[in-house]
Amino acid sequence: MSKEFLDCLQHKYAFVAVGEFKPGKFAEAQRLYEKAVSTYKQGFKGAFLLQKPGTDEGIAIIMWEKIEDMDSNQSEIYQKILEEMALLFSKPPVTDFYEVNSEIAGYLQES
Repeated sequence: MSKEFLDCLQHKYAFVAVGEFKPGKFAEAQRLYEKAVSTYKQGFKGAFLLQKPGTDEGIAIIMWEKIEDMDSNQSEIYQKILEEMALLFSKPPVTDFYEVNSEIAGYLQES
């Protein structure tokens, strides 16, 4: 089997956090999230931060090649950023890992 075919069979993993920030703190949390994500290296495959319009509720999705890659990216700088971010939550976020079973990339259609 070709390497490309085998790569297609490997599933990525998504770390998902669902939470709500204190009123007016989403922008600051976004800044810290982007700073934390910028520290990731090995196994990092992408990240999304979603905000429910008109609220301070959000969902963070961080894509990893393997679950263990997230642990290997836990630097001292990253930990300090998380400590700052923890103070912004109205209550602790709900977190979990998910296996990515389907990934469908979009494309631009020319009109």
